[in-house]
Amino acid sequence: MATSVKLDDAMMARIRNLAGIRQRSPHWLMREAIAQYVEREERREALNRETALAWDEYQATGKHVTSEAVNEWLNTWGEVDERPAPGCE
Repeated sequence: MATSVKLDDAMMARIRNLAGIRQRSPHWLMREAIAQYVEREERREALNRETALAWDEYQATGKHVTSEAVNEWLNTWGEVDERPAPGCE
């Protein structure tokens, strides 16, 4: 599917310059930039959904793990006496 994006001359010059440095076409560079942006934003939306679900669950149950418990657990990572992850209270 073909589409078009209107860019000002300065931005197009920057894209052409970077494309030359990367030894890629401006078209390739723009497609790659869009693909990376969409992937990043999809991950952000997934995290937002997970956060909302976690908040809903907390409000319904009151179960949580304190930051202190998590920090104590993380401080044992890689140690001989590494602890299991703390549970919700």
